[in-house]
Amino acid sequence: MLPPLKPIPMKNRISMIFLDRGQLDMLDGAFVLVDKNGVRTHIPVGSVACIMLEPGTRVSHAAIKLAATVGTLLVWVGEAGVRLYASGQPGGARSDRLLYQAKLALDEELRLKVVRKMFELRFGEEAPSRRSVEQLRGIEGARVRKTYELLAKRHGIEWHGRRYDPKDWDKSDVINRCISAATSCLYGISEAAILAAGYAPAVGFLHTGKPLSFVYDIADILKFETVVPVAFKVAAKRPYQPDRDVRLA
Repeated sequence: MLPPLKPIPMKNRISMIFLDRGQLDMLDGAFVLVDKNGVRTHIPVGSVACIMLEPGTRVSHAAIKLAATVGTLLVWVGEAGVRLYASGQPGGARSDRLLYQAKLALDEELRLKVVRKMFELRFGEEAPSRRSVEQLRGIEGARVRKTYELLAKRHGIEWHGRRYDPKDWDKSDVINRCISAATSCLYGISEAAILAAGYAPAVGFLHTGKPLSFVYDIADILKFETVVPVAFKVAAKRPYQPDRDVRLA
């Protein structure tokens, strides 16, 4: 007799897929997306780590139950994943990765090793030796400010620093509004990836004490290679709706 089937390990799965405009359901034992014309598209739910549900999707109770059973994370997002609104059961409800993340964050020596590795990934070089987390944060901050200045000069934009008020969007200048919109898009996708892998968005290493500390850690590694240059390109065109134009870009 064959042994019972087990969920596919996360490392062997497709990272994520995006679905929009349809009804997710379980029909004839299969996980399917049904469009408005009744056409069924089979989704290999057990082979995917995370399914991103964009606007226009609806999900049945049976589909959610199947996704939870096979350890696939369902995440409700904005168009192209630029906003994260809610998520289901992360990482197949495993605790080993959460415990490992907590261990690294709570041990100062291990935390420093993680921060040094993040520095290396971000800047492409080894972090200076014999530096604390706080000192590395200061070095990183200085490099980030210099990078912003170089991008502003390259695109012919007047730059007065990274200044914004989360409570009053219109107080910021165009470039800061573009950067804020761009990074918020990256935060949404980063949080979805973290949840899909079974880690906690709040347990960070360089950033701490915030609900999305680890999201900021991960996004900061990538943002100057991805969304921030896009923000400067959009701002150079003096857009009427900076946040909208950045999301579309």
